[in-house]
Amino acid sequence: MRAAIYARVSTEDQAREGFSIQDQLKRLNAYCKAKGWTVSGEFIDDGFSGRNVDRPEYQRMMEERDNWDVLLVLKMDRIHRNSQNFATMMDRLNAWKKQFNSMQEKFDTTTAMGRFVMDTIQRIAQLESEQIGERVKVGMTQKAKKASGYLGSGIPYGYDIVNGQLITIEDEAEVIEYVYRAYYCGRSLADIAKALNDQELSTKKGRVWMKQTISNILRNPLYAGFVVWDDIVFQIGHEALVTPKLFNTIQEMMELRRRDPQCAPPHRRLEVSNV
Repeated sequence: MRAAIYARVSTEDQAREGFSIQDQLKRLNAYCKAKGWTVSGEFIDDGFSGRNVDRPEYQRMMEERDNWDVLLVLKMDRIHRNSQNFATMMDRLNAWKKQFNSMQEKFDTTTAMGRFVMDTIQRIAQLESEQIGERVKVGMTQKAKKASGYLGSGIPYGYDIVNGQLITIEDEAEVIEYVYRAYYCGRSLADIAKALNDQELSTKKGRVWMKQTISNILRNPLYAGFVVWDDIVFQIGHEALVTPKLFNTIQEMMELRRRDPQCAPPHRRLEVSNV
């Protein structure tokens, strides 16, 4: 039996014992060895939520399904935290004649009872995830109203986080300034990404620059000195890397350059007096 082992950890899981990537891989490999299975591949999504399928290694694993027979995870919520997405995955696995094994729950998907119990547990996991999300949103909204700190889940490019505060990283700040200047001067998202890659610069996570990465930077009011959370615009005292005036100009330029206005999401324009 060829096994694809999948490990995932989100930002909120980082401090929870037993959920580290290293711990998951160690236990999954040991399980395969005990079962006499061959590990055909390790697929790791570090820092990605299980509430959607927008995970690079998850997608790659599904594309390489011809290389494995069973998908093995430590716990069901490592693969999905949404019952509909889980059900869709199981339908595809069944169609591909692949098996699914959750190590801790010890479920056998070849039996009707195993599929029933697995579906029930998955729905409970989704309920727990949604409740956590509701509590987090309430806490974040209160924090935003008090403007008491950065609300993001990761460290944004251009900054580091020290004692809960955003501190500018000069080398990365120069890249941010270049991105805004280049777009203002008429260069496309693809041109800007290529220029950064040609200089062998990498993103915060050590990856190559993509058009979407550049677009996200240009649309993020954080670089103009503002934070937006749940329609609340506030400042947390961090150093702005571009002026609000330039940020607003870029938003207007992006609005004009979009090919399909009806499909594009609206972008916030900061209303401030001092630009």
